[in-house]
Order: sequence, then C-alpha cells, then structure tokens
Amino acid sequence: MMVGSVLNPVNSSIISVSLVPIGAAFGAPPSRTAWLISALYLATAIGQPVVGRLIDLFGPRRLFLAGTALTGIAGVIGMFAPNLGVLIAARVLLGFGTCAGYPAAMYLIRSEARRTGEASPAGVLTALAVTTQTIAVIGPSLGGLLVGVGGWRATLAVNIPLALAGLYLGARRLPVTPPSHRADGRHPASALDLPGMGLFAVALVCLLLFLMNPGAGAWYLPLLTVAAGAGFTWRELRARQPFIDVRVLGGNLPLLATYIRTLLCYIVIYAFLYGYTQWTQQGRGLSPSEAGLVQLPLFATAIVVSTLTGRRQAIRGKLLVGALGQTAGCALLFLLHGSSPVWLLLAVVFVFGVPQGLNSLALQNAVFHQADGERMASSAGLLRTFGYLGAIIAAAANGAFYGERADTGGLHHLAAFMLAVSVLFLAMTVVDRSLRRVGAPRETPTPDPLPDTKEPKEEAP
Repeated sequence: MMVGSVLNPVNSSIISVSLVPIGAAFGAPPSRTAWLISALYLATAIGQPVVGRLIDLFGPRRLFLAGTALTGIAGVIGMFAPNLGVLIAARVLLGFGTCAGYPAAMYLIRSEARRTGEASPAGVLTALAVTTQTIAVIGPSLGGLLVGVGGWRATLAVNIPLALAGLYLGARRLPVTPPSHRADGRHPASALDLPGMGLFAVALVCLLLFLMNPGAGAWYLPLLTVAAGAGFTWRELRARQPFIDVRVLGGNLPLLATYIRTLLCYIVIYAFLYGYTQWTQQGRGLSPSEAGLVQLPLFATAIVVSTLTGRRQAIRGKLLVGALGQTAGCALLFLLHGSSPVWLLLAVVFVFGVPQGLNSLALQNAVFHQADGERMASSAGLLRTFGYLGAIIAAAANGAFYGERADTGGLHHLAAFMLAVSVLFLAMTVVDRSLRRVGAPRETPTPDPLPDTKEPKEEAP
C-alpha cells in the first residue's frame, strides 16, 4: 500500500526543482513549464475518483497492477522526451498511472477494519498519511539530488524502479478479491456510470484549462464548466448507481466541508512547494541541489509531527494548529528578499513543516470517519481530486505571479494570495462544530447488570 501510494506524491513534488532546468533545456518560461504540474494533476483529479469507483466494484488488485505498469511506461517516455509537449504527455500518463495506489490502500484498510472489528486503525492510517502526503516534501530534495547526478531526466527515470517494486509487491501481496455479483445477478460492470464519469471529466477539464490560462479569450470555458456540471448533477440524481452520489454528498455536510478544506489547504501547500523552490533558485540564486536541500527540513518536521500526533483520534485540534501554522508561514514569506540568510530560508521551511504534518493526516482521517464505507475508495479518490484541484490553482497562481521569472516581488504577491486562502481555511475550521465529534473518544456504555443465573427453587407440590 505504501509503495503504491508514494508514486503520486513523489511525482507531484519532485518536478518542483526540475522546472527551471527543463525550462532552460526547452526555452520555456515558468508560465509554460507550469503545465508540467497541471498535466499530472488534471489527469489525477479526473482519474482518482474514477479508479476509486472501479476499486469499490472490482477490488484493488487488478487496478493497482495496471496503474503501476502505466507509471513505469510513463517514466520511460519522460526520460527520452525530445520536447516539452512529449514531456507533458508523459506527465499525463503518470497522473493516470498513479491513481490506483491511494484508493486501493484506503479500500484495504477499511476492509481490514471491518474484518477485525477495529473501528479506527490509527497506526495504519498514520503510516499511510506519512507515505502519501508528508513524504511528498522529500520530492524537492530527491529531485535536487537526481538533477545534480543525472540531469532533469533522472527525475522521470526514478519511476521505473518504483514501478517495478510496486508490481512485484502488488502481485505477491495484494489479495485476490473477485467482484461479487449484484443482488439482481448482474455483473458489477453494469453499475458503472459511464455518462456521469464523462460529464465529470468534461467539467474538470474545462475548469482547469480556464484556471491555467484565465482571460477574455477563454470566456467560453466557464460556460462549458457550468453546463457540464449541471448535466453531471442531473445525471447523478437520476442514475440508479451514480458515479458520485450527490444526494448523499449533499446530505453529508461535514464530508463536503472536509473536501472544501482540502482544496484550500492544498492551494497553500503546493503554492509554497513550487513557488518557494522556484524563488530560491531564481530569486535567491541557489542551485537545484541547494534548493532541494533547503526543503529537506519540511520533510523531517512533517514526519515527526505526523508520527507524534497520529495516534490521537481527535482531528479538530490538528486542523486548528495546522491552519494557524499555514497563516504564520505565509506571513514569514514577506520577510524574504534576494539576499536573505540561509537560516531565514530554513526557518520558513520549518514553520510550514508543522501544518504539512498535521493537515494531511487530519483530512484523511476525517474522510475515513465521515464517508460511506461502501464507497470508501471513491470517497478517498474524491479527497485527492479536491487536493489536486488545489494544486492546479496553486500552479496557475505561480504562473500568474511569477510570469517570466520567479523574483522576490512575485513571491510577495504569491504570499498575499496564500495568506488570504489560509485565513479562509482557518475560519472554516473554527466555525465547523461537527469536527468535535469526528474521532473524539466515545464514552464506554455502562454494561447491563448480569441476569440472575441461579436456578429457581422447586416449589412444593
């Protein structure tokens, strides 16, 4: 589960230190190399809930193995990409290929929880959160090392050994779970809502294309987004087996709030991850390897925080501290300039490491408790969709605020945007009273008094 789940976050963040070398190799400015970020997230935002739904119906094994194989193929294509267009296509394949790992893991955890009767396997969820979210921040450091050793193409080639390891472990360890037939005797494939999936994909593509290049010339994209979204809602309300049950989602306001918080949280996470790394190279003058090393404390801090707090069930406190940490980190960005000392660069990274370790863990655990168990994989995939939508907005913001070069002025404008989003995230967390009940320890019910087991005395005739 951990090897499969790590494929997407590593590929999400490892590209951050490769953007400048790739731009230099192909003569592309940040506004064009930002598509390398958005291409992966566009594919993943669409693919995660789709693959999650397939896992709910057919089990994790086949979907996991197929996705991991596609990840290895994408690594080969990216390693030999002759131009930026082919490299973007390879990132799209990576997005689809890495979709299965996390939904499959959440499916298996929920299945084991049901089998063993352990309602909340906190230790396993913590390990998964560290793997899927926190370990993403090792990407810049790993990417800087790979760029220094083998150039930017090495950041694509790393997918080949990871995919081989995933295929071996998946074939050896993932349980064979043949899909059970429905109550009416029909095959589970008949429950696939293909029109709903198609309308969902169209709405996301139009929205994300507009976010990547907003302007008067793209006026039709928001209209297409609204039209496809309305058609998707109409379809899901009438489908017997909807792809995303909007009735349940609309009636489950705590889960919907968790998805919106995920969107806001990941806008800040990825705006910092990509924007700060680009600025340390072009605005501060560090090499890709040095920029990657500067990000290393983010990984270490997040791992420690997740490990120390992971077994505590309540999530409201984690989200409050995480929201405050993001707000403080965004404020610190205004202190940076082209000659800032290294200790200040590291201090900013340390501050962002705390919310990185808290928020991802809390959001994942919230979905585990709030979602319908029969749709756990697709609900987990939808959590990722909102996260990747936030990442695409962050990539668009980086391209808009930096333009041709990631300078200090652009960083400060980006910081103002991040600060506004962080304050909104904090406000949503403060007013949401339902968070107090999620993961809170339940009172142990008082056992009923034992019945009198003595045999009744025999009455005299």
